[in-house]
Amino acid sequence: MSKFSALFLSVLVLLCCSASTLQAQKLTAKENAFFEKSVRPLLAKHCYKCHSKKATKVKGGLYLDSQAGWMDGGDSGPAIVAGSPEKSLLIRAVKYEDEDIEMPPKEKLSDSEIAVLTRWVRMGAPDPRTSGKADRPITRSIDIAKGRQFWAFKKPTSPPLPEIAKASWPLGTIDRFILESLEDKKLRPAPDAGRAPLIRRVTYDLTGLPPTPQEVEAFLADKSPKAFETVVDRLLDSKRFGERWGRHWLDIARYGESTGRSRNYPFTFAWRYRDYVIDSFNADKPYDKFLTEQIAGDLLAKKSSANRRDNLVATGFLAMGTKDLNERNREQYLMDNIDDQIDTTTRSVLALTVSCARCHDHKFDPIPTKDYYALAGIFESTEILSGLNSRAQKGGYKATSKLIALSNKVQAEPSKPTRTDIQNKKLQERLAELRGEMKGEQRALIALNKRGGKKKPKDRRAASELANERQEHQKRVQELKKEIQEVSRSIKKKKNKGGGAAPTGDYAMGVSDAARSVNSRIRIRGEVSNKGSEVSRGFIQVLSGKKRPHFGTTSSGRLQLASWLTSEENPLTARVMVNRVWHHLFGRGIVRTVDNFGETGERPTHPELLDHLAVNFQKDGWSIKRLIRKMVLSHTYRMSSEFSKAHYAIDPGNELLWRMRQKRLDAESLRDSMLAIGGELDLARPAGSPVMQLPIGEIGRTLSRVRGKLDGNYRSGYLPIMRSFVPQILQTFDFAEPSMVKGNRDVTTVSTQALYLMNNPFVMRQSRNLARSLLEREDLNTAGRIKLAYQLALSRAPDTFEAIRAMTYLKGFENKPGKTSGKDPELNALSSLCHALFSTAEFRYLN
Repeated sequence: MSKFSALFLSVLVLLCCSASTLQAQKLTAKENAFFEKSVRPLLAKHCYKCHSKKATKVKGGLYLDSQAGWMDGGDSGPAIVAGSPEKSLLIRAVKYEDEDIEMPPKEKLSDSEIAVLTRWVRMGAPDPRTSGKADRPITRSIDIAKGRQFWAFKKPTSPPLPEIAKASWPLGTIDRFILESLEDKKLRPAPDAGRAPLIRRVTYDLTGLPPTPQEVEAFLADKSPKAFETVVDRLLDSKRFGERWGRHWLDIARYGESTGRSRNYPFTFAWRYRDYVIDSFNADKPYDKFLTEQIAGDLLAKKSSANRRDNLVATGFLAMGTKDLNERNREQYLMDNIDDQIDTTTRSVLALTVSCARCHDHKFDPIPTKDYYALAGIFESTEILSGLNSRAQKGGYKATSKLIALSNKVQAEPSKPTRTDIQNKKLQERLAELRGEMKGEQRALIALNKRGGKKKPKDRRAASELANERQEHQKRVQELKKEIQEVSRSIKKKKNKGGGAAPTGDYAMGVSDAARSVNSRIRIRGEVSNKGSEVSRGFIQVLSGKKRPHFGTTSSGRLQLASWLTSEENPLTARVMVNRVWHHLFGRGIVRTVDNFGETGERPTHPELLDHLAVNFQKDGWSIKRLIRKMVLSHTYRMSSEFSKAHYAIDPGNELLWRMRQKRLDAESLRDSMLAIGGELDLARPAGSPVMQLPIGEIGRTLSRVRGKLDGNYRSGYLPIMRSFVPQILQTFDFAEPSMVKGNRDVTTVSTQALYLMNNPFVMRQSRNLARSLLEREDLNTAGRIKLAYQLALSRAPDTFEAIRAMTYLKGFENKPGKTSGKDPELNALSSLCHALFSTAEFRYLN
């Protein structure tokens, strides 16, 4: 047995020193989901052939199809140090760092697959496979009828309004449910927020921008009972609303303008979907219609040309996922894309991890593998039109096909060939010439061999001539072989570099029904080559009635899927969206795990309130604006974030909402605020995206062509979001990962954020812009400028202490000798003060 085979025998013999701990380990929902979605399919694809019970000959006695298998180990020692990928032989093997230990031996894993294993090891290699039996599909007994008793799988009903003691406090039905929970624990709501913090809070929540000093002053001066209602209605009618709330949906839709993964190619027309989402929120498009258009817009009746465009562009939702363009197995590529569509659809709309049933029955929720492949048949009958193909598909990396034509004029707008296109064409022509000449030489050799074999020349001279002629042809054949290899290498090199012209014209990404509709077959353990029984197209049983839908042979079934998702009988769709809106306004969902309403998700803190909101959301015509209006006009939303030690002792997590939660501004709001306050924010929507100017090829090789256009002064929602190339400020302040559904962004506090605010040229430029605009106000003295700086940055005037301190700081800065004060000491001093305001916690947080 070779050295590298011996190593691979123990590739996943994890944590030998702590095996007993692992056996008793209870995985978190995140760990389990990561293993089932990313690790198990990878092992099945690359390892099970030689290291599972179905292998003809198990190499080295190591089984990798169960936890017990790798824990028992093979003929070699441990290959993984849990939590330390840099010390693990597994990672060295898959990275090909040592030529003696390259695994798998035939073909190196892709970078994304290596990253999955590395992350897994760093997590401690969690593995839910406790059974050592690996010769049959993993199944478990699922009682669908019993599963329907779970709270999330019951249809929401409108509960009676609670009886409360303090009847004067509620301003609406929401407050009655909140107050009931507080009174049960003998807690009191926090005092009302001040007017300045309240308008700052609601303006950011609804538009992602700070209120202007004039808007704050108008609200403070308006003493009418409906003053706040007037502010809310103005904000809901603003175009800034759609830009803010559309971005929330783009997080869920895993919006990205490139393929990501192994070969990161641009999605030239992804921006059309972005604009569609923003326009839909501004128009208050009913949520059920919004979902239907994204699942089956191409199948809806077209009322007008504009309506047709919207419907087609909306289906970009299903085409926007990551694509592994290096995948050579056509069926693997297809099923990976289908998995992305199932995962995105079910997590975004239903908050269920249905993709965990790809390889086996769901471990926690009543979702059998059959249900996964019932949905897979719908998407297997659907063609993705993203403009890019994998190596496994005919057409290679062509981008001018596989797109949706939005008008009949697109064919009249061909792409202009690039220099690379012209060079490739010449190389292809030269290759064809060489191959033609090669065939001629080979035919000549065959003819010479026949002449020499049938009848040998009588005289020595004729024999010599024949030999010389044969030698000349053989020499030319060798020369041609070498030249063909060189030209082929050049073609391959240019192909890998990409650089083909991006398509132009009236195109969009999206989907359409495939040429024929099919039912999917179960792929046992997720392996595309190991097919089981065929499953009729359908939906998730635990959420459906007994009557199965009818699917014709000429349509995919996406229209029926959209109808099922938006049916009032579906127990999850309304609940999930209501919870997402609550999360964004109150800092935490009624169900904290906004993307997981399953068994491993958290339970609702106020289940009756959730159902009340869900039922009324449907009754109100699925209007998101009405839902938001109802929430922000509640007394609960208007509470201050004032702390109470006594309340904290009873409810330290503020689960019952006895005060308003503080929220940090997201990355887009931070950037947009600094631009707006500095006077540089351009509120006009940009035409398209800079990604349109990138050639079809590796983004890393061509990004320099649009480098200066990637960070315009328009709103952050319009910045190009290329996977692996997210703008720095967004990445620094916890922007959503654009490759996955992300309804709840992380909120971290790390040194890079403070360093960015202290040193980044963008922040310093906006500080200087603000200072310059303040100095241009000749009607203001120094105290007035300080006051206006506070009003612009923090939506309030400084108190007496802050005003005196700022004045002292400015004088000390201006009088300080040396480089600090510079050529314009007054401007530099005021810039420094503005920079300090941008760096405060109060600027970054909503109270």
